[in-house]
Amino acid sequence: MSADSRPPIVIGTHNRKKGAELAELLAPWGFRVLTLEDFPNPLDVVEDGDTFAANAALKATRQAKHLQQWVLADDSGLAVDALGGAPGVYSARFAGPAATDEDNNRRLLEELGPLPLEKRTAHYVCHVTVADPTGEIRAESHDLCHGRIRFEAAGANGFGYDPLFELPEYHYTFGELGPHVKRVLSHRSRALRAILPRLVALSA
Repeated sequence: MSADSRPPIVIGTHNRKKGAELAELLAPWGFRVLTLEDFPNPLDVVEDGDTFAANAALKATRQAKHLQQWVLADDSGLAVDALGGAPGVYSARFAGPAATDEDNNRRLLEELGPLPLEKRTAHYVCHVTVADPTGEIRAESHDLCHGRIRFEAAGANGFGYDPLFELPEYHYTFGELGPHVKRVLSHRSRALRAILPRLVALSA
């Protein structure tokens, strides 16, 4: 099947920045990418799973069946070792249900306090799930990106905890490195690259 005849893939998120990031990662492979913004009545899926995999499955399967489209959904977040893996699946609402990125970053810094840099280790997690128009899961992948949490934000790129998340081998945060580098190194790009062969096979 040619790229033009492949069914479109809907990015199952209401987060515009995340949707744009995933769409950019898929575009070079010839997939026609839509987002929830392209539909008048997408679901607002409650992410009440207790793992990243469970939340990704909820978003992909429910949205796919509702829209009758192929849907790719991810659930991702930050796990900080000194906080026992928190904020984890609560990353987007760490500081409360209506928290902004700035609110969440502020709470993270408060929780870590003066803890020395070598003890501020953390990793980003991403689980990607693809469901067909019947709501059946057809592919999944999972990957990580290891780093540590800075004492203060640096850089204006990215979203979420990116201005605090430093990659030690580069000595820069994702907020400083910018989108092109993040597309290569991030947890989300790694998980998506892992699932791409399956996506290509499914649409062949």
